[in-house]
Amino acid sequence: MQTGKPVSFKFRRVSARTGTRQVENVRGQVGGMASVGARELQGGARVALCVLLFLLVPAVPAQELEGTRKQFQALCAHCHGLDGAGGERGPSLLRRTSRTATLEAVRDVIRKGVTSGGMPAFPLPEQQLAPLAAYVFSMSRRRGERPPPRAITLPLSGGREIRGLVRNESNYDLQLEGADGRLYLFERAGAGWRQVMPDPQGEWPTYHGVPGGNRHSPLRQIHTGNVAALAPRWIFTIPDSRRLEVTPIVADGIMYITGANQAYALDPRTGREIWHYQRPRTPGLAGDAAGGINRGAAIWKDRLFFVTDNARLLALNRATGALIWDVEMADHRQNYGATSAPLVAGDLVISGTSGGDEGVRGFLAAYHAATGEQAWRVWTIPAPGEPGSETWIGKALEHGCGAAWLTGTYDPSTGMLYWPTGNPCPDYNGDERKGDNLYTSSVLALDVATGKRRWYYQFTPHDVHDWDAQQTPMLVDADFRGRPRKLLVQANRNGFFYVLDRLSGELLLAKPFVKRLTWAGGIGPDGRPQVLPGTDPSPQGTKVCPAVEGATNWMSTAYHPETGLFYVMALEKCNIYFKEEAVWEPGKSHYGGGTRNVPGEPGRKYLRALNIQTGETVWEYPQTGPANTWGGVLSTGGGLVFFGDDSGAFAAVDARTGKPLWHFHTSQTWKASPMTYLAGGKQYVAIASGSNVIAFSLP
Repeated sequence: MQTGKPVSFKFRRVSARTGTRQVENVRGQVGGMASVGARELQGGARVALCVLLFLLVPAVPAQELEGTRKQFQALCAHCHGLDGAGGERGPSLLRRTSRTATLEAVRDVIRKGVTSGGMPAFPLPEQQLAPLAAYVFSMSRRRGERPPPRAITLPLSGGREIRGLVRNESNYDLQLEGADGRLYLFERAGAGWRQVMPDPQGEWPTYHGVPGGNRHSPLRQIHTGNVAALAPRWIFTIPDSRRLEVTPIVADGIMYITGANQAYALDPRTGREIWHYQRPRTPGLAGDAAGGINRGAAIWKDRLFFVTDNARLLALNRATGALIWDVEMADHRQNYGATSAPLVAGDLVISGTSGGDEGVRGFLAAYHAATGEQAWRVWTIPAPGEPGSETWIGKALEHGCGAAWLTGTYDPSTGMLYWPTGNPCPDYNGDERKGDNLYTSSVLALDVATGKRRWYYQFTPHDVHDWDAQQTPMLVDADFRGRPRKLLVQANRNGFFYVLDRLSGELLLAKPFVKRLTWAGGIGPDGRPQVLPGTDPSPQGTKVCPAVEGATNWMSTAYHPETGLFYVMALEKCNIYFKEEAVWEPGKSHYGGGTRNVPGEPGRKYLRALNIQTGETVWEYPQTGPANTWGGVLSTGGGLVFFGDDSGAFAAVDARTGKPLWHFHTSQTWKASPMTYLAGGKQYVAIASGSNVIAFSLP
């Protein structure tokens, strides 16, 4: 069969949701369809396609196949082995990774090499490249990462036994999928196995640990008196990943982590893989989605939800990783992507999309967790003629952005959902969008059942500095100035710390939490910033503080109910802001300008503790480094605040005083926020560092 020739074929699959068998027709090209077909097909369909490709690749004349084998032996076998199983010099080609996930990906690796891995480029002519790439691609489909799970019966104490499939095992532990469809963990006990029971009190079941967004845990096994003994317990690496931004979640004794278009289930005591789901990365994306950012997952009953780079929302079976449903939130060809963890509220799973600098129209959507059917959709900017469109004077509304790309928060007691929105576009040029530009750089308070807006608060009207409101809108129940209130607190990218009544949207407090703030003199009684003249970007450049990174950003914050303090990673830095002509083009960013550092004025990172009653800084921890860390914070009942230090260390300080108590150097630029959990009766603290997830515990 000639490479690239269109073929048609049929296969049978079993629906993961209904169990019914379906016969489907697929048409594609042997040489080019893998990157499309393997991406679009689901479940058993993808398996069938992979088997077909394996059968098709060797279906060439024996003489040609022998020539390809010799070519592989000459160019590849000395590193990867004759059978592709890998060796001292090169990794296995039998494993499915992003570099072997599609035929085009294999071709790309052969052509360009992997400089960081020591693999040279092979600029082969097409008549040699095509069969070699097909041969290598077929290798990655002939064998999985491990043999199929085997069925066993494990005897337990009290004469009980459990039957199931072994998902993973070593001399020290075993991970089992039971006949009831649940996952069970075991550790070696003499000649047998001991079951490790989950601890519901020590779970971390959402992106922030709780739906309200407060990254605080009551766990106190690790505390100020023993944290100095904290040490790494295990490390899990996601191959071919960049700097991970994921926060692990732990539920029913299982940890779940995500990377770009992939999810893993892990044993939280050991970091051992239980299952892995992956689909190919999408070529041709713009903005954050093109960088492979994914911040985590959400769970509901037996399902795990996460987003893909091309703005799809997936539901997987938590026990097996099998795909249950897959919905398109938006068309990625219109610059939409997705990067952040979804949020589960009742029986709905809620997510926004990225693309907030690429001219998309932002929205937030809720889907029924059971079926993936859309329940409602809320646009973050109005359409022409709708209420609010009068706040967009000019031509910019069509590509006004306002993407809802960060995970919001949820109050089950009131049924209210709170979601931050992104900046307007073009970012630095407001000439064609005069007015407040609703509802960008705001927080929206919505009825979770219907999506109906209850109130909104716009932190930065007519934002021309890219200061979106994509910072966690944390929900806190506390006495405020002598009266119990339901609060929403946020340290905003524009440099002000806000306290709102989350039932009404009333502004209760707004105060700067950074010293280098020159764009506004304060927040007026009407809740609007008192913008100072001469602070808009200009063609010649205008120095303004904070910098474009913001006084803080999407990194997580925490509130400790015992100290009454709010913890935030703050940046003291200014930029020179430039304005230029802005014309929207598909596939490109829509900035309308840019920024530069101020010569001789480096930025500096601070961990700050704020009094939520006054907004005053109670203590701060200055950090030494390039002011480029993006890690958030975690507070615990043990009186600790954990954070990623600007030097590359993972560190802990006293929550009351800021006194440094412990650190562990990883030499990484932080892009993720920490979490904590209990497993096997032991408290762990985990954070993503580089391409790794590292878990720490006491000896």
